[in-house]
Amino acid sequence: MVSGTRRSAALRHWLATRERDGLAGTAAAGHRPRGASLVPPSSIAGRALAVIIAIMTFLGSLTVGSVDLVRTAAADWTSSIVREATIQVRPVPGRDLAADVTRATEIAVRFPGVADVSPYTAEETRRMLEPWLGTGLGAEDLPIPRLIVVKLADDRRTDMEAFRRALAEVPPASLDDHRQWFDRLRAMARAVIVVGLVIVALMVAATGLSVVFATRAAVETNRPVVEVLHFVGARDAFIAGEFQRHFLWLALKGSLAGGLAALGAIMLSGLIAGRWRATAGGDQIEALFGAFSLGPTGYAAIAGLVVLVTAVAALTCRFTVMRTLGAID
Repeated sequence: MVSGTRRSAALRHWLATRERDGLAGTAAAGHRPRGASLVPPSSIAGRALAVIIAIMTFLGSLTVGSVDLVRTAAADWTSSIVREATIQVRPVPGRDLAADVTRATEIAVRFPGVADVSPYTAEETRRMLEPWLGTGLGAEDLPIPRLIVVKLADDRRTDMEAFRRALAEVPPASLDDHRQWFDRLRAMARAVIVVGLVIVALMVAATGLSVVFATRAAVETNRPVVEVLHFVGARDAFIAGEFQRHFLWLALKGSLAGGLAALGAIMLSGLIAGRWRATAGGDQIEALFGAFSLGPTGYAAIAGLVVLVTAVAALTCRFTVMRTLGAID
């Protein structure tokens, strides 16, 4: 009885709405009449949803770009760490430190898999310690070890254990292959990537929820017309397609605006970093994060995020409308 009353009221509303004449008949046949639309092409709610999607896409794109920068910088760091090792020669009473450095250098030069050996002089060691210990420090004032930087060849793996055994001829010398720093840096890069992906997933989920609420509001606003079309035999797929098309374009415009704004922000950051490059702070930032320029992977990830947000909005809208139509009966 209640259903019949609602159906009669919906039919009276439909007959009284002349601007929608002709939509029901063509909808029942599965066709979309020219110039007819269930959802107004522009409204305050639609513009607000487009702004929300743009903001979410902007933040998600910044996150994706930051993750790509960290991943690239970590890859460069790990590549440098893997290709280098350090020999530390400690000063020991009763031994000639310079002779020990020379002997350790000779062993490193002859060892298979070593591409280059660069021993630090006493003056270079003092300059390296000046930021922490100040100027005017003599090498003889403190038992400061001497360092030898060893660059490993890229085309073969160096047996580090055999290298350590060879350096046993120089008791004060020890080899550091930077393995612990490599493992920590790789773990940090993985953690940053995982956190970034979680943030992006939450933003996409928030966008989907926004589309759900906006779709329900649009359906409720046009509920009499939707009920008429449903009762006169219009396919649910046709009705859902009308809403899906509307929200698809809203999501596409919003996600494109957010993605382009994020690219602009990243490029602007690169320009600012370029101006600071000559300063000490700029050099440190560039050493840590690179030149703030996205590679092909970063651009592809942002483009993929735009497509993902648009697809999620369209599919969420269609699913919400189909559930609402299923509950009408």
